[in-house]
Amino acid sequence: MISKFERFQKRRLLSSYFSVVLSIFLVLFLLGILGLFVINSKKLSDDFKEEIAMTVFFKNDAQDSTLTAFGEELKTARFAKDFRYVPREEAAEEHKKVIGEDFMEFLGVNPLQNSYDIHLKADYVVNDSIEKIERRLKRNEMVSDIVYDKQLVTLVNDNIEKISMWILIVSGFLALVAVLLINSSMRLSIHSNRFIIKTMQMVGATKSFIRKPFIWRSITLGIIGAVLAVIALIGVLFYVETNYPNLGIIEDQVMVGAVLIGVVLAGILISWISTFIATQRFLNLRTDDLY
Repeated sequence: MISKFERFQKRRLLSSYFSVVLSIFLVLFLLGILGLFVINSKKLSDDFKEEIAMTVFFKNDAQDSTLTAFGEELKTARFAKDFRYVPREEAAEEHKKVIGEDFMEFLGVNPLQNSYDIHLKADYVVNDSIEKIERRLKRNEMVSDIVYDKQLVTLVNDNIEKISMWILIVSGFLALVAVLLINSSMRLSIHSNRFIIKTMQMVGATKSFIRKPFIWRSITLGIIGAVLAVIALIGVLFYVETNYPNLGIIEDQVMVGAVLIGVVLAGILISWISTFIATQRFLNLRTDDLY
């Protein structure tokens, strides 16, 4: 018949296992989220950059042939992601919708110009590249003006650099927290078996022999926590893909798969290292220090 003490020990052991699995799950889930953000950060930043439009206005005396030739030039231009020709009449209609009034009734004429809205490829949305593109386009004598948000371009590029730096800092911090948190949980789990460890050591068992069952158990717990984290990450991926399909967060399936496999490997590796350190500590303790 199982005594109350044995039942208490069993409950405490199960509670210890649960806390280890929960710690591993939470830490690996956060690391996985960070990993997915890292592999998608460039795509997200590129998508944002490519939403910044450069508008090229043409003089009123520009012929249709000039406008058509400019469009043909953009088709072969490396810097252009896409473009749209906006006739002055269409621009006037858009302005009417925006301001809610027919401004041409007051002016008597349409002051707007024919234009092209150009979305640049992300690699070209930096100040130096845009200035070169601007100088190139202004060689066309029929171009009257080129407008784009210079401050926004500068702000986007500066912030992307800052965000990238903080991602590296946060990644390192979370990795450190992962090791410390899981190591603490593993130590609590092994602490209850410190007398067994010392007894085995006193009867001649080698350190590797004593460590082996503890390491295999912790690896098993690490795999369970990692699998739970992977399941949660897959759920997050499908949620984001369903509700925000434009982000294309699972388009790069190879990188997403690498992150998920990395989460499992991290669970195994961190559990193994933490258990090795924890068991080594108790193996090196003197018998008097166990109490």
